[in-house]
Amino acid sequence: MRESIHKYFQVGTIQWMSFPLSDPMDSLKAICRDDYFDAIELKGYGERNAEAKALLEQSHLKVCYGAQPRLLGPKLNPNAIDETERLKAEATLLEAVDEAEYFGAKGIAFLAGKWEEATKEEAYAQLLKTTRKVCDYAATKGMNVELEVFDFDVDKAALIGPAPLTARFAADMRTTHNNFGLLVDLSHFPITYETSQFVVRLLRPYITHLHFGNAVVKPGCDGYGDLHPRMGYPNSANDIPELLDYLRVLKQEGFFCAENPLVLSMEVTLRPGEDEGIVLANTKRCLNRAWALLED
Repeated sequence: MRESIHKYFQVGTIQWMSFPLSDPMDSLKAICRDDYFDAIELKGYGERNAEAKALLEQSHLKVCYGAQPRLLGPKLNPNAIDETERLKAEATLLEAVDEAEYFGAKGIAFLAGKWEEATKEEAYAQLLKTTRKVCDYAATKGMNVELEVFDFDVDKAALIGPAPLTARFAADMRTTHNNFGLLVDLSHFPITYETSQFVVRLLRPYITHLHFGNAVVKPGCDGYGDLHPRMGYPNSANDIPELLDYLRVLKQEGFFCAENPLVLSMEVTLRPGEDEGIVLANTKRCLNRAWALLED
């Protein structure tokens, strides 16, 4: 493409993934100072929230809030069959909406919980209940709620899930809430046994946020699962050709919108012994090259 990628997307990175070793304020400053990035995806900073907010206010970055760590860390499940457990997940997501608002974010993203085949439909109903409650609360603040699509039988083993079930869930949510959307990630397509074309075309009406990265899908190989290694990692699924295909499908399906660009964030992290700055530069180079190869 001859035109800049920044015309059509707000390019972002996920702070806690890109900088797992650095002090949070140091890595936040690094992102704020880097004009490659138009957006940042963050989680809370605890007692340092005010310090972080002051930096973000200077930056002109679009702020996105990831509530996934709030669920994954304490193993909370928004589709738990046990109502007490479901309500714990709901409560932390409601708190996430408040914290996101504090940082100036316009919404939150989260993920579904684990499920069992025998109770799949009950879990689906529980997830609808949680998501509608969170959407109700977010709507009072003019905010949105996005559900990230994960694998269903490899690593996170989340209910949402394969693209056909995701489409069903998103359609159900949109019948009651117009502030609901989906976050899709190139990293997860290989571990849901799907392609960019299949996922993006099927979920097109509901996609509001984009990630890209990599996954190792060969059992027994280093980095196997949903670990987001650098692009081109040994025995992995995604590199520049796959990223180019992802961008090509997004273009074909009408996601290149200069008037209202979606966030396109890199979700890549380190393997043991790797360097944060080098892996981040790797990811930028891959995105730059894929964009350069994309046809006008």
